[in-house]
Amino acid sequence: MSAIDLREHIRAIPDFPKPGILFYDLSTLLAHGPAWTETVRRLSGVVREHEPDLLAGIESRGFLVAAPLAHALGCGFIMVRKKGKLPGKTVAHRYELEYGADQVEVQADAIAPGQRVVLLDDLLATGGTAAAAHTLLRRVGAEVVAAAFIIELTFLGGRARLDLPVTSLVAYDA
Repeated sequence: MSAIDLREHIRAIPDFPKPGILFYDLSTLLAHGPAWTETVRRLSGVVREHEPDLLAGIESRGFLVAAPLAHALGCGFIMVRKKGKLPGKTVAHRYELEYGADQVEVQADAIAPGQRVVLLDDLLATGGTAAAAHTLLRRVGAEVVAAAFIIELTFLGGRARLDLPVTSLVAYDA
């Protein structure tokens, strides 16, 4: 077991992006080589157990998580992006937010039916975007077998919106 405490490398920034929000900044974790290496190592162990064919990263910080994991595990990586950001034919899923709506997309040919996919992002908060990505991936034929996050804000209940195994490396209760 590693002696690296990942929490020590995640900076908390109050009132960002607006007053009353406490933002958990991963840039300090990414900038610390040993802590980032340990993060990828820990996530690799969790994700490997699900025997994925593909890792799906949610825009945009999820790309930072999923891409090195896919490399470490020798599997593919696909992007779940916001509307209009992917070339070629895409499949979209529109979902409701607290104040409006948003849309996520994947390339139509990115997933073969039945491929095992693990969904990844940096942070799980309310779970709205992760749930939308999960729905979209299933719609295009993926067998979504798990989701993993570096950080989980447990007090926001996002895990309850995902009908699959969820792992987070660091949890904040308030």
